[in-house]
Amino acid sequence: MSIIALVLSMVVTGLIVGALARLALPGRDPMSIPMTIGLGIAGSVVGGLIGTAILGRNGGSLLFSVLVATFFVYLVRRSRGGGLERPGARRRV
Repeated sequence: MSIIALVLSMVVTGLIVGALARLALPGRDPMSIPMTIGLGIAGSVVGGLIGTAILGRNGGSLLFSVLVATFFVYLVRRSRGGGLERPGARRRV
């Protein structure tokens, strides 16, 4: 597989996994498309490693990818002051 095909497949997979992760959490997300792709790629890599370690080769890696990417989306929300109830909202002190 060429490098260009590998990069394109990672971007498409990252977009799909990132979109599924954003759909898994209710509410609006103040994230751009490139950030969604980045979170999806990171979730795919980490989730793929976890899935391979637990279930062996080709054993539910997509499920673990979406779960890890969903956790990353949650962390991004928390870092911006939001949560599950009010994503992206700042708390008043």
